[in-house]
Amino acid sequence: MKSRRMVGAGIAALATATLLLAGCSGGGGNEGGDAGATTGTLDFYTDKAAWEPDFDELNATSAEAVDITLNTTGYSDAAQYDAFIKQSFRTQKSPGLFTWHTGDSLKQLVDENLVAETTDLWTKAIDEGWATEDLRDEYTFDGKQYCVPMNIAYWVMYYNKNIFEEQGIEEPTTWEELDAAATKLKAAGITPYYQTSILFTFQWFQQLVAGTDPELYKGLSTGDVKYTDPEIVDIMNIWLDEQEKGWFSDAGSTVDPAVGLKQGDFAMINFGSFFNGSLDGAGMVSGEDYDMFVIPAVNADLGTTPVAVESGPICVAENSKQKDLGMAYSEWWMSPDAQTAWNAARGDVAFNPKATVNDPMLSDLGTTVADGSHTLFTRYFEATPTPILTVALEQFGAFNANPGDPMPFLEAIQAEADKYWADQE
Repeated sequence: MKSRRMVGAGIAALATATLLLAGCSGGGGNEGGDAGATTGTLDFYTDKAAWEPDFDELNATSAEAVDITLNTTGYSDAAQYDAFIKQSFRTQKSPGLFTWHTGDSLKQLVDENLVAETTDLWTKAIDEGWATEDLRDEYTFDGKQYCVPMNIAYWVMYYNKNIFEEQGIEEPTTWEELDAAATKLKAAGITPYYQTSILFTFQWFQQLVAGTDPELYKGLSTGDVKYTDPEIVDIMNIWLDEQEKGWFSDAGSTVDPAVGLKQGDFAMINFGSFFNGSLDGAGMVSGEDYDMFVIPAVNADLGTTPVAVESGPICVAENSKQKDLGMAYSEWWMSPDAQTAWNAARGDVAFNPKATVNDPMLSDLGTTVADGSHTLFTRYFEATPTPILTVALEQFGAFNANPGDPMPFLEAIQAEADKYWADQE
């Protein structure tokens, strides 16, 4: 699961990270490598330890294309990884390439001039049709770009095809059709939607708000809109009404979501497009047992359909001895050849529309989202400042577990938001 982790760790984690930093002596330029080199071995640090084989698989392709190979060090502990990266900026061993998080976490590094600007790389990518303007916005601060996308995931609705076929339900193209599908499923004794009370508690909130008014959604991330504003309360009451109709699964269930969809615990689940891998692992076949659709806008007058996007960046440290090497790799990474190879290794949907995607479902999704009738909005997890996010996830989880008057939940979130925005003045 790809998600932003809260920055910061305890003293023990920092101590461990410092020791690890001092002991790292991979094949790259951080240990005496040539500053300014644009070919060779690039030290790469990531919090995706399980993905090391995928990155290693790309080395043959990148070696042939740009004469660069990755020396990958993966961390499985997110707090330790964040501490390590933060500590590295205070030493002479800033990483030439590392994975990070978009949103507030990336802004912190940009504000401290710790990551290299990539505006030129983005300009080329846009000119070549390798990325969309909406995606560039995710990496833009004060009119400049920083880092490049490691991966991208669109948050869509997965559904059990057998259930839909048995109930005679077609993929909804309007909010009214989606509501009609949920009503029909519930009448047949089938729970329409998945939900949880832990961590991923925000999906339906972001979908309802952004699908009603994208500017209202943006206002929550800037403090211009309060969680207790009447418009947000009205949206929460839509969610409450759906909860009271019994449209959502048991928020406390410990059944794996992929298994739950397979065995019919619920008919639909709002999740990132990386969920294909979990469903495949559960024994479901893409296009046969499950499929997906872009969730229609709540407000049909929007003109375009908002789609939540989650993107994890690859960054280059501004003061790294391997900065030029990291920038050269980053430029290649955005190309169709690199993204085709990455898709073959990892199976993600490609952010580059010109890349070849092996899974027809993911290929179609990428084409659909880039067709001009959809607009991207930043996933709530990344759009929301960390202190507010922490409280919001807890409150949405509590609402899922015990639905009721939304005001107490919203007031708790807004209390934290008031404190946060006051500190920014």
